[in-house]
Amino acid sequence: MPRVIFVDSNESRREVEAEAGTSVLVAAQRNGIDIEGACEGVMACSTCHVIVDAEWAAKLDAASEEEEFMLDLAFGLTRTSRLGCQIELTDALDGMVVRLPAEWRNMML
Repeated sequence: MPRVIFVDSNESRREVEAEAGTSVLVAAQRNGIDIEGACEGVMACSTCHVIVDAEWAAKLDAASEEEEFMLDLAFGLTRTSRLGCQIELTDALDGMVVRLPAEWRNMML
């Protein structure tokens, strides 16, 4: 099972395992990682915004135009920002490091 290492805004690290095919958002939520995901993974918000470490970002497929549009609404956007609901875990991503921003903007409220 692929492992994901989540790093929060205090630099605390937590490693979780998830089945291949699971999104980063679902892996986080199933393991008690503090990530909102207000739209429940249908790409209608940016509350599952994560910052993928550069070495891992290069291994991901490019973000879709829809994802890039939603990311424009994210707090603390970076060059390697992605929506956790759009990253599907695979064995090739085993050990991927993602950082959680200090806060989220929930435009759905």
